[in-house]
Amino acid sequence: MTSFFESLKLALGALVANKLRAILTITGIVVGIFSIIVIMTVITMLQSSIESGVASLAKNTFQIQKFPAIRTGGPGGMAKYRNRKDLTLQEYDRLKSSLTSAKYIGAEQWNFGKVIKFRNKETNPNVSISGITASAIKTNDWKVELGREMRESDIENSTNFVILGKDVSNKIFDNLDPIGKEIRVDGKPMKVIGVYEAQGQMFGQSRDNFVTIPITTYQSYYGKYRNSINITVTSHSKEDYDKVIETAIGVMRGIRKNPPGEESDFEIFSNESVLSQINDVTIYAKIGAGVISFISLLAAGIGIMNIMLVSVTERTREVGIRKAIGAKSYQILTQFLIEAILLCFVGGIVGIILGVSIGNMAGSLLSAQAAIPYDWIFIGIGLCVLVGVIFGTYPAYKAANLDPIEALRQEQ
Repeated sequence: MTSFFESLKLALGALVANKLRAILTITGIVVGIFSIIVIMTVITMLQSSIESGVASLAKNTFQIQKFPAIRTGGPGGMAKYRNRKDLTLQEYDRLKSSLTSAKYIGAEQWNFGKVIKFRNKETNPNVSISGITASAIKTNDWKVELGREMRESDIENSTNFVILGKDVSNKIFDNLDPIGKEIRVDGKPMKVIGVYEAQGQMFGQSRDNFVTIPITTYQSYYGKYRNSINITVTSHSKEDYDKVIETAIGVMRGIRKNPPGEESDFEIFSNESVLSQINDVTIYAKIGAGVISFISLLAAGIGIMNIMLVSVTERTREVGIRKAIGAKSYQILTQFLIEAILLCFVGGIVGIILGVSIGNMAGSLLSAQAAIPYDWIFIGIGLCVLVGVIFGTYPAYKAANLDPIEALRQEQ
């Protein structure tokens, strides 16, 4: 242990004595580690924000919908989904009566870009209106802060009742109690029966800028077939979640008359499926970052080997003196190997600090949640040590095997 610390002290002394050379050598490592950490930091921030966003569905909940959650394939690929039949309220009713293993089954239909008015106050034309069934409040994990939830009787009677998102309530009511007040939702008179708890933002966009009305009322205003409904299903527990999904798919295929062997003409959306799709997309960014980092670290490693060989040549007489007074070959090898690892380690730490800092700055421009990719930080440190060992071994071995007599003959 004493020998190790002595080698560490000598290695540090050598680096301090050649500051400029050490800094230039370290820069290559900084670039390699920075490139991967900055990308992984941004990806981690985006994934963290997306996870909190898609988690708006309640636990153990999935959604049956016409379109996939993440649409790819260009215009041609989208034609396939547009040509599908819309999901209807009648199909929801049939699924609800057949899927007895589910805890909650809800339905919702959306319309966007609407104005909500109360007296002389109104919102911008960017409010979303959702027609819902009573159970949709449970499956979406919406919680009513003031007033009451939607009831089955409200759906059956197509009442003109509305529950406001927090942003809408704050905008048109300020400090007034909204419950029982009459407002205009897209020009139609509605009575406020509740206000939802705030859900926060995702990528800088509010998730509270919406209102919900009974789905039957929605369809009487906007038409039954203007757009497809979404059906949300919650299982009783995590254990029966997959079984409920399989059963729901089978029932829906039967309801929509999908022929055996052909793909379903609807999509299953869940927190897990969205995250899986996101991971499928981001994996290419991670591979790209890995390739860039590998090339950068390879170039930096070759530079370290070159500098270490120069260092061995410059310090040949020093090595000879150390050997002449009793230093063992392994001690010389350890000294130069530690020096190479230190160069890589310091470069890695600087690259990690810069990568995390700049990555979070870039992610903040997208209003993503701050994050630190701990796994990639440890991977980066490991790569630095590995590069130091691989590219420092040969110069260290060369120094350790110098003949002390020949080394002492070396001119200063």
